[in-house]
Amino acid sequence: MIHGMPMNKILLDTHVWIWLLNGDSTLEKTTINHIDKTLQQGEVWISAISLWELGMLEVKKRITLNMPCLEWIQNSLKLGLQITPLTPQIAIESCNLPEYSQGDPADRIIIATARHHALTIMSRDEHILSYGRKKHVSIVKV
Repeated sequence: MIHGMPMNKILLDTHVWIWLLNGDSTLEKTTINHIDKTLQQGEVWISAISLWELGMLEVKKRITLNMPCLEWIQNSLKLGLQITPLTPQIAIESCNLPEYSQGDPADRIIIATARHHALTIMSRDEHILSYGRKKHVSIVKV
């Protein structure tokens, strides 16, 4: 439980996934411990769009990985992270999110993925956090 919110199934926003795997001090120890515990239960997920986002961040030189991108992803999956595929249902729901006006397609797909699979998003993205405060998706700020 983080900040009083039980989370049995977690969807990591792309930046949280990167921070976690890179050992970034941005994440609090309690957050890391909760992710580790949930990972042992096989319930930590990343959206398929996060794979694309990571690749784009590297190509645009907004992040630097310590190994080739595909190898970095494969190593992270060896830890037990699950990938949620981009299904037709998620793609269409991402276009029809109630009360969501932001245009970032990756954020829309992450939100739709969480809604479709009843996952709690872990994020620091203010647009996603704001949407969570409207109670349309389960979210926790990290």
